[in-house]
Amino acid sequence: MEAWLRAVPERLGARPKAVLVVSGHWEAAEFTVNIQNSPPLLYDYSGFPEHTYELEYPVPGSPELAERVQALLARAGYSTNSERSRGLDHGVFIPMKLIYPGADIPLVQLSLRRGLSAAEHVAAGHALEPLRREGVLIIGTGMSFHNMHRFRFDDSALDPDSVCFDEWLAQTVALPPPEREQRLLDWALAPGGRAAHPREEHLLPLHVVAGAAGNDLGRQVFQDRVIGSIQSAFIFGG
Repeated sequence: MEAWLRAVPERLGARPKAVLVVSGHWEAAEFTVNIQNSPPLLYDYSGFPEHTYELEYPVPGSPELAERVQALLARAGYSTNSERSRGLDHGVFIPMKLIYPGADIPLVQLSLRRGLSAAEHVAAGHALEPLRREGVLIIGTGMSFHNMHRFRFDDSALDPDSVCFDEWLAQTVALPPPEREQRLLDWALAPGGRAAHPREEHLLPLHVVAGAAGNDLGRQVFQDRVIGSIQSAFIFGG
């Protein structure tokens, strides 16, 4: 996974002007945008080695991109809020330290909307699609399987529901937009769906990214075994 994340810039080719990240670790009453010039880090985990609380990622924010995100969401009928103190959570700074270790591309974080409606997050992605034509890379971070009670730390066998749901996800992202989005709205009915995500916050960043993909088809670009589950990554376009 580390090697794949480090190779993402080469796969993308063009260097983005800015990055918008939707993480499964931030929920707010309304879609909320971090508008800070220099966002700090939020070490939103416990029980890890001491050095993990000393990690740094001094990436610049982009109030201009944050304002653009809010304007696009408002145009789609969504109220938004601004965040002026919360740090970037580990769903942002951990992968970004590997993808762009120089921390030299402006970055903005967008929250999930409380209530976790699949339809609302796909629609939010639709609203944000113009950003892609403006040189903004939109990243969703979560996990394709996130059931804390079923992770197997001896990695002796794969959870069968993670296998089923991963196959379904790979098939789904590759479909044309209308079919893709309908399946994403009905994700809990998919084989292994609710077992893979007892709570959907780690899946919905994918809904936002898929909504923003427009007519671009998706494809699976990474798969590996992680603590007894299959974990995958997907890209749209490019």
